[in-house]
Amino acid sequence: MRATLMFGAGDVRVEDVPDARLVEPTDALVAVNRAAICGSDLWPYKNMEPAESGRPVGHEAIGVVEAVGAEVRTIKAGDFVAMPFAYSDGTCDFCQDGLYTSCVHGGYFGTFEGGGGQAEAVRIPYADGTLCLLPGDPDEALVPSLVTLTDVMGTGHHAARGARVRPGSTVAVVGDGAVGLCGVIAARRLGAEQIIVLGRNPARLALAKEFGATGTVAERGDAAVDRVKEITGGHGAHSVLECVGLEDSLLTAIEIARPGGAVGRVGVPQDDAIPGSMSAFHKNVSVGGGVAPVRGYFDVLLPDVLEGRIQPGRVFDLSVGLDGVPDGYRAMNERTAIKVLVKP
Repeated sequence: MRATLMFGAGDVRVEDVPDARLVEPTDALVAVNRAAICGSDLWPYKNMEPAESGRPVGHEAIGVVEAVGAEVRTIKAGDFVAMPFAYSDGTCDFCQDGLYTSCVHGGYFGTFEGGGGQAEAVRIPYADGTLCLLPGDPDEALVPSLVTLTDVMGTGHHAARGARVRPGSTVAVVGDGAVGLCGVIAARRLGAEQIIVLGRNPARLALAKEFGATGTVAERGDAAVDRVKEITGGHGAHSVLECVGLEDSLLTAIEIARPGGAVGRVGVPQDDAIPGSMSAFHKNVSVGGGVAPVRGYFDVLLPDVLEGRIQPGRVFDLSVGLDGVPDGYRAMNERTAIKVLVKP
């Protein structure tokens, strides 16, 4: 089969690899209908050391089940399914608490262990606990939004929950990428009255406003902090969604949170230390969030996608075939595309 491999920074190739197959009796084999390139894929794209054997990439996909192992009970061949970016057994203590990304037997797709979704097919460990059933024949217009439920929409929702977004609140979203834009949808969905997006790309900010943002801030650093406080009457935001992962972005998020507010951080951290601890301490600002357990949000968000109440699939502004994936990475890295949809 054909699959995408990353051999080092900037070196993405689509190559022939051994067919994905069932290995364990709890596995399923899924033929990929649509996949995606994620902003978090850009970190290894920028920094990965050269490797002789390529690393499978891609952790967002939907598709049709081709086969299941002997112990799979809830999924069958022919089912249309979504593949969350992490696999999980669905039975451990953490899965039972809804924290699927901490599953004691789990792991992540887009790794040597988990296989990659930017491929013609992918093996799914713990199929019963991992896969999410989709309508058998969804409207083609809904397909991009269904793909977002495997990561970015669920991650934006996780940021909003970590930031304690509530009806009537003021929300700031740091970052205008796909997760930040989905964070706007999530904040609006949870009843936020004022949503301020920090970003500089005019097309992305225009989409943010269509999703429900009430204002935008192009400044950075201290100037951004001053501008957000000006917009919020000097107090700052009740809830801040940090959707970038850099030291400066998290520091800004903490500084623009009002006393007693909360920051939901979902940007993959690129630094070990959390900045702004003194400011957060003195303002009683809670800093939460982390790896989004999107499997647990699927049933909450799916009805809104199916009924058209939210349209997160609009974050996709470039579509490529499997052979076009390297071009898709370049487009996202150069910020000429927000998010790339892949049709194998």
